[in-house]
Amino acid sequence: MTCMGTRTQAQRDAATVEIGYALVSAVFLAALVFAVVAGPAWAFGLPRGPRDVLVGAGAVLAPIAFLVRVVSVLWRFRNAGRQPSQPGRTSPDS
Repeated sequence: MTCMGTRTQAQRDAATVEIGYALVSAVFLAALVFAVVAGPAWAFGLPRGPRDVLVGAGAVLAPIAFLVRVVSVLWRFRNAGRQPSQPGRTSPDS
């Protein structure tokens, strides 16, 4: 038994799909970030120094973009069922 209680199969399936979506979209974003940052190094035939800087920057920024995307997607999924507090108003499901 988990500390969050038992989950239905539909909830487990939804979490699995969301994790898959987070990972696939994060890989795509990381590849895009790397291509945008490092691409000009090869496209314009830059000398070794600037090329190494751009490729290095792409290699640093791509994993950061990956992690930010995974965390943001999963954070939104985790908080999707919660409704913000609105003092003085009734919630739509009451």
